[in-house]
Amino acid sequence: MKTKLLLLFSFLLSANFVFAQSAIKGVIKTSNGAPVPHATVLIRGTNISTTADQDGKFSIDSKQDLPFYLRVSSIGFKSQDFQVIKVTDTPLELILIESELLDEIVVTSRRRSEVLQDVPIAITVIGGQTAENAGAFNVNRLKELVPSVQLYASNARNTTLNIRGLGSTFGLTNDGIDPGVGFYVDGVYQARPAATSTDFIDIDQIEILRGPQGTLFGKNTTAGAFNITTTKPSQTPGAKVELSAGNYNFIQAKTSVTGGLAKNLAARLSISGTQRDGTIWNTREERKYSGQNNLGFKSQLYYTPSEKLQVLLSGDVSIQHPAGYPLVIAGVTTTERSAYRQYAKIVSDLGYQQPKIDPFSREINTNTPWRHNQSIGGLSVNLDYKIGNGTLTSTTAWRFWNWDPTNDRDFSELSALTKSQGNSRHDQYSQEVRYAGNLTEKVSGVFGVFLLGQNLKGLSQTEEVGKDQWRFVQTANTGAQALYSTPGLLDGYGIKTNSTIKSLSAAVFAQVDWEFLEHFHILPGLRFTYDKKDVDYDRVTYGGLQTTDAALLALKSAVYSNQRFNTSTDNNNLSGNITLSFRPDTKLNAYGTFSTAYKPVGVNVGGLPTTANGEADLSLAVVKPEYVQHYELGIKTKPFKGALLNISAFNTDIKDYQTNVQSPQLGVNRGYLANAEKVNVKGLEIDGTYQLKRFWTLNAALAYLDGKYVKFTNAPLPLEETGHTELVNGVATQVAFKDASGGRLPGISKWNVSGGTELSTAGNLSSVLGRYFIAVDASYRSGYSSNPTPSRVLNVEGYSLLNARLGFKSDKFSVFVWSRNIADKHYYEQLQAAAGNSGLYAGVLGDPRTYGITLRYTL
Repeated sequence: MKTKLLLLFSFLLSANFVFAQSAIKGVIKTSNGAPVPHATVLIRGTNISTTADQDGKFSIDSKQDLPFYLRVSSIGFKSQDFQVIKVTDTPLELILIESELLDEIVVTSRRRSEVLQDVPIAITVIGGQTAENAGAFNVNRLKELVPSVQLYASNARNTTLNIRGLGSTFGLTNDGIDPGVGFYVDGVYQARPAATSTDFIDIDQIEILRGPQGTLFGKNTTAGAFNITTTKPSQTPGAKVELSAGNYNFIQAKTSVTGGLAKNLAARLSISGTQRDGTIWNTREERKYSGQNNLGFKSQLYYTPSEKLQVLLSGDVSIQHPAGYPLVIAGVTTTERSAYRQYAKIVSDLGYQQPKIDPFSREINTNTPWRHNQSIGGLSVNLDYKIGNGTLTSTTAWRFWNWDPTNDRDFSELSALTKSQGNSRHDQYSQEVRYAGNLTEKVSGVFGVFLLGQNLKGLSQTEEVGKDQWRFVQTANTGAQALYSTPGLLDGYGIKTNSTIKSLSAAVFAQVDWEFLEHFHILPGLRFTYDKKDVDYDRVTYGGLQTTDAALLALKSAVYSNQRFNTSTDNNNLSGNITLSFRPDTKLNAYGTFSTAYKPVGVNVGGLPTTANGEADLSLAVVKPEYVQHYELGIKTKPFKGALLNISAFNTDIKDYQTNVQSPQLGVNRGYLANAEKVNVKGLEIDGTYQLKRFWTLNAALAYLDGKYVKFTNAPLPLEETGHTELVNGVATQVAFKDASGGRLPGISKWNVSGGTELSTAGNLSSVLGRYFIAVDASYRSGYSSNPTPSRVLNVEGYSLLNARLGFKSDKFSVFVWSRNIADKHYYEQLQAAAGNSGLYAGVLGDPRTYGITLRYTL
């Protein structure tokens, strides 16, 4: 009996072993029945894999107890999991869906998943992989891919992010206004423009919405929005590693791991690091500037207890300690001041030579080290709960920003304006609750409420002058002005400013999409917003010659003076939009939109100009809100298979446009805000893409933008007109402002073009099957004004950039070489006058030619 039992047991073990070793056979096809050659087949949760042959056929030894999953992937297709319940002699037939079909791009811009071409909004979508391949590892590099986006930055704080030329003031940032371009990551609004400087981590998709979107998003978006989504954690174990190296000792490493921690609980951890030597050499310090030193972390927990409920907990932090971002001297112009106050005369009297005007030698000789350290991050909880035919979403978030800079604002070896430190701490708390879904068969919509609280502190912000400053402020060498040459009078003289802005924004918004006739949709939207801001500003002088001489004290106070003020302001607004859309079939979507929008009231916290008696001019403390009227016509088409062509035309009028004004007074250390009575931006956008299976892709986009001050009667003088005098009641009187009506808005190129193409062919690298590819991207921007008021000298010339990459990619492994700015084009991104408006101006240089290699491996 025992012998029989042993034989039976041995037979069962043998049978089970044979069963577990049985080969699984199958064929992989496209949705139209064509074979998918060389696809990868992996038994999920193991390292067991195989590759299909030219006809899509495969065979794999399971070595797993049933049931188990096969993960099938191939370049150009969505990775899919197929469950194997039993082993049969009949080969499995597995269907893969092409992921790169242009008409299948899905967006969440209207707070629900929709096909891009069905959405009656001008949107550009950039996949995370596409951005990475193009070397766009932060928002600043996306501007080369999207012509309607303008991003200008002299450092992370002084960042202007605009869409269609609108959104934020151009030039030095004033913390007292809100951006007009919404910036969202996983549904969380990020208030500080510095968020655009951080490296992308685990980006899944970037949607760039153009035009006002206040009835879809929590915060006011008068010019558009960036809607960025990241890759969620997965129960299936996985990892990705990427390493790039290039010239200027560039090195970038990214890694991400994901997997299940428990039933219904998955996690993801990602790390990114970027380092690069500077591209600007300081001959005095003998060190490089304008480098990169970034480190970023992101972690997520994803809890899915049921099909109805999803909870995502996210935390991230980015730390940047670059070697500063100095401006280089770009030129010296003659102003309308007296010969005694021209820059050349001033530096000559101080015993210096005229500065070297050779900006593209990439050399500076400033005597104050540049520092731009920042840390930015936060926590968020996103809850999605399905109710009926829609989803209720709650997004709760806290974010912080720490800014620790040092700048040399005379841009030279002189000890004039030697130090500028705008140390800041920002905390924001936001809560958004919205419902999005189908209300009836013909009606869908979005309904939400939004709260945002901000606390922005200026922490002992410092502005300090040195031993040479006396000659810049001296207007004559006679009388009281001659006393400015008193030894040590202004040496180390400066101001320390502590300020606080506490702001609250609350909004209720809604938008519906009603198909009132077959193929005809009407989309009305409405938004009510309340904003409140409280300001406490305290500026105290220090240093310089310690004296009781009244005449000397008067001279010092003319340079810097104590200033303290408090102000509180609030405002509410009702705005909305209405869109008509005609969608007769899947190949056409024509729409027209009228919308009104609103940017909240602003406050000045960079110092205020003083009145005749030396007091702060409180009439300038509060800046009126912007009011927007926007008209747009658009058409989205699929002219033939594999092609998309979209066209939009728009006209935007803004009343009380918030603009930055650079005062000649040193005490106004970051300029101040003012309102231009009315501006107008109109334009035309055309973008198209074509894809021939997996072998060739082509994309091109064009934007024509015409932005003007319709009425701006109190504009600041441009640099070259500083000191301008006019006859007032028969007396020659120096004026500080001019009528800039009809002048062009800063930062807007009339013509913006971008395009790219990629060719690929099947092949293998050693034993790895994949595709070889070559890709080229090009962009062009025509010249633009780089000053709030049109200037003869502060204009950036148009420039073209060419980027390329060449390499091999497979489902798991990619390697390619790349180069950006291949032609090594010399160009400015921005020009600005040095403080004091004596004639010197400096520029922010674009990156020189860079090149390198990237390796990427996915488990």
